[in-house]
Amino acid sequence: MKVLYCDCGAGIAGDMTVAALLELGVPLEHLRRELANLPLPLSSYSIDAERVTRQGMVATHFQVRVEEHQPHRHYTDISGMIEASSLPAGVKERAQRIFYRLAEAEAKVHCVEIGHVHFHEVGGVDSIVDIVGAAIGLDYLGVTELHVAPLPLGSGWVETAHGRLPVPAPATAELLRGMPVHGDTGPGERVTPTGAAILAALATGFGAPPAMRVLGVGCGAGSREFADVPNILRLVLGEKDGTLHHDDVIVAETHIDDMNPEILGFLMERLLEQGALDVAFAPLQMKKNRPGIRLTIISSPAHLDELAHMVLTETTAAGIRYYPARRLKLERVMEERETSLGQVRVKVFRDGAGLLRVAPEYEECRRLALEKGLPLLEVYRIVERETAAS
Repeated sequence: MKVLYCDCGAGIAGDMTVAALLELGVPLEHLRRELANLPLPLSSYSIDAERVTRQGMVATHFQVRVEEHQPHRHYTDISGMIEASSLPAGVKERAQRIFYRLAEAEAKVHCVEIGHVHFHEVGGVDSIVDIVGAAIGLDYLGVTELHVAPLPLGSGWVETAHGRLPVPAPATAELLRGMPVHGDTGPGERVTPTGAAILAALATGFGAPPAMRVLGVGCGAGSREFADVPNILRLVLGEKDGTLHHDDVIVAETHIDDMNPEILGFLMERLLEQGALDVAFAPLQMKKNRPGIRLTIISSPAHLDELAHMVLTETTAAGIRYYPARRLKLERVMEERETSLGQVRVKVFRDGAGLLRVAPEYEECRRLALEKGLPLLEVYRIVERETAAS
């Protein structure tokens, strides 16, 4: 299992991430070929990489050169562009998650619906290439876990299409919710919106490096020079020898005994849409002999505040308690498999020895049952039998 540790001493940006992934072994030509799958005019941009020095440290600098005038796109335009592309499914999924987190943050700070979010700098070809390029690089290296060091908050001001904004910019600050940060740094923008979105969407753990066998180190250089530190993002690629994955989560709980239970189903849907990893209800016998429920949420640390706020506004709960936890889990990926009923997406579970089991996705089986006029149970049996051997 491949794990990537982001040593963000100087911060992180989308181009720095791509540059460090190139140093770790992603071929520039592979990046060009995969990016060509996006429905963007090939004449609208070009990419290049070169070795540079930042305060004595040698690193790779990745650059996207674009036409002088670039349109600013809505979130729906970019999401549709990625979905319509012929990129691999794993790359699409990662890129969509990153842009969705960006759109969430922009929607919140500008008080608009996600579908109406109008990206400025992030909607340009260079930012699209950076984000999709990062997804391509992670997919090429087979990274399944992304761990992140505490991030430098930065200070000062930055010029944007919205005018002069404080550092970190409002959308970046929103994306940093739940992430560990520190102020032991000089002035300047250290974490860009694209860098923050990559971490908000894909990070599986924060803090110290995980136990791993180091396979390589890649250094990606930013465009600016800082007086206090070399402007470099260092990515450490490693391999875990254990058969199980480890990650850090938050377990949040509250007890409810005075609410219409019809609301609970709606609440579960909202929590899962907003990034909860799991949501569960358990019956309780509470004070005054009232029947109630225990609501338990498992989430990444980055989503805690948002999910807790949703519970406190969507239910009659007056508080929510939480505590950190560590998980051991199997490697799990979504794959498309061919069956006699057609293409179907399944969850594939593996341990250190290889394939362990294949589990059909309910929504996929439901779709096939309706399309083929078959009982859902029969669809499950067919998919389980035919995908287990493929």
